[in-house]
Amino acid sequence: MSVEKNIGLVATDLDGTLLRNDKSISPDDLRMLELLGERNILRVVATGRNLKKVREVIPDHVPFDYVAFSSGAGIYDCLKRELIYYQNIQQGTVNRILELLITKDLNFHLFRPVPNNFRCWYHRGKEFCHEFERYFGFHNSVSEALPNSGQVNSDACQFLVMFRDAAQFHDLKAELEHQCEDIKVLRASSPLDSGYVWMEIFHRTVSKGNAIRFLCEHRQILPETTFGIGNDYNDLDLLDFTSFSYLTDNGPEELKARYRYAPSNEENAFSVSLKNHL
Repeated sequence: MSVEKNIGLVATDLDGTLLRNDKSISPDDLRMLELLGERNILRVVATGRNLKKVREVIPDHVPFDYVAFSSGAGIYDCLKRELIYYQNIQQGTVNRILELLITKDLNFHLFRPVPNNFRCWYHRGKEFCHEFERYFGFHNSVSEALPNSGQVNSDACQFLVMFRDAAQFHDLKAELEHQCEDIKVLRASSPLDSGYVWMEIFHRTVSKGNAIRFLCEHRQILPETTFGIGNDYNDLDLLDFTSFSYLTDNGPEELKARYRYAPSNEENAFSVSLKNHL
């Protein structure tokens, strides 16, 4: 089986997938990225990280063609060094969601519109949330408290809300989607390994899968020639779009039956899975 005939685009998540636990890329996975480039196969990062945080773990010498960042809210062309797509939540919807979250007195962050979505507002609820405080500790230099009015005067990229249990997530997800038709609510596991459930709220068209669909149209690549690999709930849209879809061994047990098996991120999941198509 020839990869040139069967794969036209490769999309990979970062944390827990391409990146090892120490945030490095293995020599085998780096060689695979170089091989894909030699064969003119598009190499795409599809990550929940914003673009600034992608650059912290993907140095310039790591060969990617595009970065679909913030779960597909923006797409960056690495060769041209320019933003080619973005989608934010409109101001009116942002403020409706703010009113609901503040009424419930939840702990959350609200990220400014792309391309400045590395900056954010925050709301600290009355109930202490250790997860919120840990996250805030990493981002306090780019965070500011919400205005006293509880409203903002701009669009926004996304919300991040943190919960102790999945039931609370599902209840709020249903309420939000009932009130706001133009949003999408995603679940993610905490990268802080705390067991908390994260809720990410985006514009309804934002997803890793839609970002790859955009690139397929942009570069005239057939969807049936796409490869995707991820490790978590926020990769589902990606893996449901790509034709050859892999979930790493360190992913949630309940998702493993839906996709092809890949070893863990500590065991060269990216390159091992692609070798199946060489």
